[in-house]
Amino acid sequence: MKRREVLVGLGACAAGAVVGACAEAGGAVPRARPDLYACEGCEAVAERAPESMTSRVQLASSTEPGERMVLTGRVLSPGTRAPVAGVIVYAHHTNAQGLYANGGKETTWSRRHGRLRGWARTGKDGVYTFDTIKPAPYPDGSMPAHVHLFLGEPGRAPYHVDDAVFDGEYGVTAEYRAKQELRGGSGILKLSRSPAGVWLATRDIVLELHP
Repeated sequence: MKRREVLVGLGACAAGAVVGACAEAGGAVPRARPDLYACEGCEAVAERAPESMTSRVQLASSTEPGERMVLTGRVLSPGTRAPVAGVIVYAHHTNAQGLYANGGKETTWSRRHGRLRGWARTGKDGVYTFDTIKPAPYPDGSMPAHVHLFLGEPGRAPYHVDDAVFDGEYGVTAEYRAKQELRGGSGILKLSRSPAGVWLATRDIVLELHP
């Protein structure tokens, strides 16, 4: 999946298109994005029953090649920034070679997204966690290493938020930073290491306003 087309700069804020940018800039009152539900792959959010989900998911098996990584964060309300329970966070990413490989035959998205995908559902603390590996950039160099993130709020159509990417790494340039849509807040994350050598990444997600 190639990176989605993005809206650039505070000019879009005046048009009410980029909710996060408006809020951060102290500009116009935030409004819902008219294209919020325009989302390739969002159907995958509903491929598992919510009652079968937990807040912590082993997305990559212990035998998956690559450096271990934990991606975690809180899902927060757009107004008070209070934690929100019951939100599905669907994630998928490339393997250590930068490929969406070895997907299953179950659905279109199980084939296209590869085997490194999973669903978490937030509890009362709003926290979701994926135990996985650190993805690699696409082999053609067209995208930095990233994790695709999709949300399913109860009773709402699913939508995507900005990919999780890693500050200071390949492709995460000043130009990339300037082109963020800020869906759910910034997806540029600072990595750290646990004492055991596991990469740690935190991506708090602010829910979008709905049309």
